[in-house]
Amino acid sequence: MIDFRPEAADQKAENPVSSGTIFLGREAVDGFFEAAMTHEPSMKPSTALRIAAEAAAAEAARVEIMAEGPEGPRARTDWVVVEEPLEIRASGPGQKPVSVAVTMRTPGRDFELAVGFLRTEGLIDAGDEVVAPVERASRGDLDLLGGRACNIVHVRLSRPFDGSALRRNFFATSSCGLCGKAALDQVAVRCEAVAPGPVVGRSILIGLPERLRESQQAFDRTGGLHAAGLFDAEGRLIAVREDVGRHNAVDKLIGRGFLNGELPLSGRILLVSGRTSFEILQKAAVAGAPIVAAVSAPSSLAVSVADRLGITLVGFLRGPSFNVYTHPERVDSLI
Repeated sequence: MIDFRPEAADQKAENPVSSGTIFLGREAVDGFFEAAMTHEPSMKPSTALRIAAEAAAAEAARVEIMAEGPEGPRARTDWVVVEEPLEIRASGPGQKPVSVAVTMRTPGRDFELAVGFLRTEGLIDAGDEVVAPVERASRGDLDLLGGRACNIVHVRLSRPFDGSALRRNFFATSSCGLCGKAALDQVAVRCEAVAPGPVVGRSILIGLPERLRESQQAFDRTGGLHAAGLFDAEGRLIAVREDVGRHNAVDKLIGRGFLNGELPLSGRILLVSGRTSFEILQKAAVAGAPIVAAVSAPSSLAVSVADRLGITLVGFLRGPSFNVYTHPERVDSLI
């Protein structure tokens, strides 16, 4: 049973879309999400609408579970991470909003997520000016998630938005089957090699996972969130973002940097709590991050992207040891 109090999220749908799955353009409002984006008048009671609005930014939902142990089963409450759809729209002056993508994400920092996604997918440029705040769903935008609002973020730009770039700029993830060589060639076209960046001591790197873990407040409650942390060359934590999708957490960090005028991330270290895939390295390259570290393993394509674009890629950063897969010149083992 799901707790309907404001601090908890509403019940999940039986959703065939996995965490972090991206739908592009028209696909974003077809199929399962067509119902979510309908503007027909809602028959939901006003209390459901109020709950949906109040709980929109909740990261965790309280659920009733049956816990099994040596003493037998017992009923108790637990916290689970919230996973909900977010539609990202974009437009320029005088343009109708274009539905760019729908992603499954953990609510919170949605505008950062939208801006970071648009930037890392090459749909907005470093010099673009974003002129719009978050727009959430109206009363008619209730989806199938037990009456919760399917959130919408509309990013307005100061220049015309090129919707035709959707298909040619989007990179498929491991679930979409884009060939590795094509992916590398596309990244090379869109991303320049990163700046030289700082040299970081081994002692600084091995201390980063603990600092990141100490800042994962939502993970403490649910045990089910990925995190991305941004550090300076001295190991000071600048920002951390959590999400059910690891690439969403990275997009939130990059969106934050874009909105604060902090891109490129030339003197920073990007740390992710899981593995590093091609997509994570592609996003880091667009943001200009010279060092990417992870507590788990990289994929072969992630190593290729890092090598090609001059990124120092660190994996298995656990305890006193780690592996440096590419560009080890930025790691000083004597410090």
